[in-house]
Amino acid sequence: MYQGCQHRCGYCYATYEWSPAFYDKIYSKSNAPEILESQLNSWKSKVIEPVMISSATDAYQPAELKFELTRKCVRILQKYHIPYYVFTKSTLISRDIELHQQYKDNCFLVWSITTCNENIRRIVEPGTPPASAMFKVIKRFSDAGIRCAVNIDPIIPLITDSINDIDLILDNCLNSGVGYILGATLRLRADIWERMKSIFKMLNKEEEEEEEEARIEEYKRLYHFNEPLSHIYNLAVDNGYSNTILKNLKEGVIKRNMNFDFPYLIGSRRSIGIRKSNDDDSKQLSLMKFI
Repeated sequence: MYQGCQHRCGYCYATYEWSPAFYDKIYSKSNAPEILESQLNSWKSKVIEPVMISSATDAYQPAELKFELTRKCVRILQKYHIPYYVFTKSTLISRDIELHQQYKDNCFLVWSITTCNENIRRIVEPGTPPASAMFKVIKRFSDAGIRCAVNIDPIIPLITDSINDIDLILDNCLNSGVGYILGATLRLRADIWERMKSIFKMLNKEEEEEEEEARIEEYKRLYHFNEPLSHIYNLAVDNGYSNTILKNLKEGVIKRNMNFDFPYLIGSRRSIGIRKSNDDDSKQLSLMKFI
């Protein structure tokens, strides 16, 4: 629905050279609802997988207050009986709680939460609401019978990866009625790395320069690179580190009787009744013809 994002997350993977003002200029794909309905009307396959809403750019960022593109597209998906996932870091989604509640058997809402530490959040993702505010919204949705999840992504080495940090998120998830948890560790690219170094400076402003350098060197060790880091690389963290972090996360989730997984939505593996269908399964839903 939107290009660009006002959350200003330092670790954002959707920031590329072709969108240099990603944080500052938000473009609304103003004809998204019309394109969506047109493609659904012409859909020729008998089966469609669930639609993922806002995998990169938050569909409930502040621009949605003005344009309401997400609300319009959700209504169209419901009209055609399409299951959907929504990923968000926003509390604005509470505006549409009744819209999602009426479709609760065929939708799934996921909040991306990286930290409950306000001092860290203000530096790492300054445009997002506090985790405490998001958990209040999640509780409203779970109390309304809507399936809710939290995706702890990214888990940031040396910043949000301690057992205490993760346990605090999990405890809040449990108290908010979250049923499903997933997580992933930070991936590095050249532009992300430069922003991470700026984050180190802001987080470590009271520390000695040697400690900041030690943190940078530890990242080079964990991600197996030497500077300069090329723009073409998208580096995963060391397998040993990642496996340990995710193992601890999974154990914490299971201990609290939550699911370390996202569920398949109803209808994701069968016909869901698109109005027009024939034997031609070649047409794909692309949503690329935006104004």
